[in-house]
Amino acid sequence: MAAPNLVKALVVCYLLQRSLLFVDSAIGINWGTRSSHKLPPPVVVDLLKENRVGKVKLFEADPDILRALMGSGIEVMVGIPNELLGVLGSSPAACDQWVSRNVSRFMDKGGADIRYIAVGNEPFLTTYQGQYQSLVLPAMLNLQQSLVKANLASYIKLVVPCNADAYQSASVPSQGTFRPELTQIITQLVSSLNTHGSPFVVNIYPFLSLYQSSDFPQDYAFFEGSSHPVVDGQNVYYNAFDGNFDTLVAALDRIGYGQMPIAIGEVGWPSDGTPSANLSAARVFVQGLINHVLSNKGTPLRPGVPPADIYLFSLLDEDQKSILPGSFERHWGIFSFDGQAKYPLNLGLGNAALKNAKDVPYLPPRWCIANPSLDPSAVADHMEVACNVADCTTLFYGGSCNAIGEKGNTSYAFNSYYQLQKQDARSCNFDGLGMVTFLDPSIGDCRFLVGISDSGSPVGCTKFCGLWIMALWILCKNFECVVMLFEDFAL
Repeated sequence: MAAPNLVKALVVCYLLQRSLLFVDSAIGINWGTRSSHKLPPPVVVDLLKENRVGKVKLFEADPDILRALMGSGIEVMVGIPNELLGVLGSSPAACDQWVSRNVSRFMDKGGADIRYIAVGNEPFLTTYQGQYQSLVLPAMLNLQQSLVKANLASYIKLVVPCNADAYQSASVPSQGTFRPELTQIITQLVSSLNTHGSPFVVNIYPFLSLYQSSDFPQDYAFFEGSSHPVVDGQNVYYNAFDGNFDTLVAALDRIGYGQMPIAIGEVGWPSDGTPSANLSAARVFVQGLINHVLSNKGTPLRPGVPPADIYLFSLLDEDQKSILPGSFERHWGIFSFDGQAKYPLNLGLGNAALKNAKDVPYLPPRWCIANPSLDPSAVADHMEVACNVADCTTLFYGGSCNAIGEKGNTSYAFNSYYQLQKQDARSCNFDGLGMVTFLDPSIGDCRFLVGISDSGSPVGCTKFCGLWIMALWILCKNFECVVMLFEDFAL
C-alpha cells in the first residue's frame, strides 16, 4: 500500500506545482510617452478598449494617464524610474508619499485598477555598470511597507523588470545562470517576489540578438521554425524566444526557484529605421509571438506553461526616444504615433484585426517642404539643425524614406521640424528655403506626418478644409496670404 500512496503523493505534488505556475497567459502592452506628438490619454484609453487590451504597463506614474484609466477596467502596472530608487530606498517617508500621490489617490471606487508597481526599469542592465544594483532591494522593502500602511499590499504586487542580460549561458539554455555579480542580489530579490506572490519580470528581444550579430540565424529570431535549431540534450529549440526564456528558467532553478512564475515585461519588433526593422518582419514576429504564447505549448523546460503575462513593446511610436541603441528605437509601436495600425494583427483578444484610434486631434492638413525653385546645395546645415531636434530616422539606411531622393530628404526633415514646432509659420522658413504646402507630399510608403494639437481636440474645419484652402490659393495667388488666412481660421 505504501508504494501506491507514494505515487499518489508525488502526482499531487506535481499537479500542485503546475497549478502554482499555470495561469491564463494574457496579452498586455507597454504605453510609452516619449513623443513630441502625444495623443490625449482618453483617446489612447479608448484605443486600448476598442482593441480589448486588458493590461497596460506604464514607465512612470503620469497623473493624466492614470486619471484616463480610472473606471476603464484595464489592469495597470505603474513604473518607478531608476533615478528614484535611491531616495525611495533611503526614506520610508518618501515611499509613503510616492504611494499616496501616485497610487492611493487613483484607486478609490471606480478608480484605476493598479495591480503592479515596477520598481525601476532594467536596473541591473550591464550598461549601468552597477549604478542601481544596491538600490533595488531597499526601495522594494520600503515600498512594501508603504503598501501595507495604505492597505494595498494584498492587492498590489511589486516587480522588478529585468533585462535578459541579467542571466547568461555559455552554450545551451539548460546551462543558464545569473551573472556572477548579480547572483546574491537576484536570489534575495526572487525570495522577496516569491514571498509576496509576484512573478519574475523579464524583457526579451530576439530582434536585438539579430541586430547585434551578423552570425545570428535570421529564421531563429521568428516563430516559423528554424534551419538552425539549438539542440540541448533531449530538448530542441526552434526560436530565440523559447531559448532565452528557458535560460532564465534554468538560472532560477540554480538558485532554488525553478517554479517561479515568469512574466514578459517587454517583447516586440520595430518597423522602421534599419533594414531588419520593417513592417513585414514586425508583423510576422508579433503575430507569431502571440500565436505561440496563446497556444499554451510553453517551452521545453516548462511544457504547457506559457508566461504569466506578456506585455508587447509597444503601443505607439515614440519620436523622442534616444537612438543610441539604434535608429529603430523610435519605431517599436504596433500603432504609429497617432494611433493608426501599422500592419494587420490579431491580438487574440476577440478582434480579428487592430482598430485605429478615433477623434485624433490633428493639426491642420499642411506640410513644410523645400522650395523646389531654390538651390538644394544650400540646405545641408538646415537639415542638420532640423534632424538634431526632430525625428529623421526613417531617412536612415533601411528606413522607409531612405530612397526618396535629395529634395525628398530635405522636405522630410523640414516637415518633421515644422510639425514638432506645432506648425509655427516661422519654423518653415529655413532662411527662405522652406515653404508650406497644402498638398500631401508623402511618397509611396514614406509618410510625411501631420502633428497632433496640444489642445486635445481636432484643429481646423472639416474634411473639406483641403478644398477650401485650394480655393483660397487660386484666389490669392500669394503664399503668405493663404497661410495668414488659414491660421486666422484655425484660431
